[in-house]
Amino acid sequence: MRIKLRKVGNSRGVIIPASLLSACEMEDEVEIRQEGGHLVLSSVKAPRAHWFDSYRTEEDVEPISELAPDDGIDEWVW
Repeated sequence: MRIKLRKVGNSRGVIIPASLLSACEMEDEVEIRQEGGHLVLSSVKAPRAHWFDSYRTEEDVEPISELAPDDGIDEWVW
């Protein structure tokens, strides 16, 4: 696919078709780098993104509630 460079201030830019962005899973931000004589665009993947999407608070267990209560009689010995 050939695309003309467009003047953007003192720089140049390209318009990337929406279908191509979707196929590459690119959204609002991309990583750009130079490899030899080529420019490479990569989708930005946030580390740990969506980790808690399937988290269900109703299944969460409070670990402290399972501990026996401290009677407070004995002092701590270190």
